[in-house]
Amino acid sequence: MNRSASIKDVATHASVAVGTVSNVLNYPDRVSQRTKERVLKAIDELGFVRNDAARQLRAGHSRTVGLIVLDVGNPFFTSVVRAAEDAAALNGSAVLLGDSGHDAAREANYIDLFQEQRVQGLLISPVGDVTERLDLLRERGVPTVLVDRLADESKFSSVAVDDDAGGYLAARHLLDTGRRRLAFVGGPTSIRQVADRLQGAQRAVKEEPDATLEVLNSDGQSVLAGRSVGNMLVERGQEDLPDGIFCANDLLALGVMQSLTMTHTFRIPEDVALIGYDDIDFAVSAVVPLSSIRQPTEALGRTAIELLTEEVESQNPTHRSVVFTPELVVRQSTAAAGASAES
Repeated sequence: MNRSASIKDVATHASVAVGTVSNVLNYPDRVSQRTKERVLKAIDELGFVRNDAARQLRAGHSRTVGLIVLDVGNPFFTSVVRAAEDAAALNGSAVLLGDSGHDAAREANYIDLFQEQRVQGLLISPVGDVTERLDLLRERGVPTVLVDRLADESKFSSVAVDDDAGGYLAARHLLDTGRRRLAFVGGPTSIRQVADRLQGAQRAVKEEPDATLEVLNSDGQSVLAGRSVGNMLVERGQEDLPDGIFCANDLLALGVMQSLTMTHTFRIPEDVALIGYDDIDFAVSAVVPLSSIRQPTEALGRTAIELLTEEVESQNPTHRSVVFTPELVVRQSTAAAGASAES
């Protein structure tokens, strides 16, 4: 089988013009069924593989979409990526994935790489303010949609969840179960989602004169980062332990839970109630099923592709921002007397 066969070889083998082969590959409706079958047979016999790189150069873009996320190791982003891939496939496109790892320099490298690959467009959950880079990208014909981040201006389309409302839901739930000494574990507040969730929690705490909210520093948003915070709380002891903890994602919450329960000194939820954010699959299977704020990951990924398709297909697109409402999911980690919990 000759893998280096050219489009001219196919045309000669099928006794048709090169343009006819091109039409079969790109505009099959323009070719009669009989001719199309003859060309496809020649392609199969010669083992012809279309040169997509050359086609991309001529068209100016490829059939791929770039997607940059903050942490592909976080199941939340994994679910968003999977939904985006499924939606892109329905459009005949594929997703190229980049993991910035919360690193602005690494994010910039992926933006440059995807531009070199002539992607149709870019989906990005940005580390910080990348407006200037994305403006330049758009000038070069690559539209962008912000994912899990609401656009500050009308320059870009975006899809996000109302994180302020989610933070309020989490803290309000802890307060409603009788907790008053709350703590927030969130990682760097330079991450917009973390800052918004903290802001929502603070808003809820202000509604109760006798309630307090302590912000506990974390050097990341992983299970290990959560365990580090949990170990610090264990060292502080029972008397100085918050009675309610809100973690900005479920990985942090699971790490805090591990540290608190491994000592067999602190009980969840009797001594401290614990709630996370994202409602990843691991939340329900934790040693104490974890209450969480659920985000519609499938809708986020699907809508991101829909918004990008609008940008690609329109000469003068109207940038849209879609905001979803988060949902409180109550499980045993925050259970109180008389409260129902989802298993």
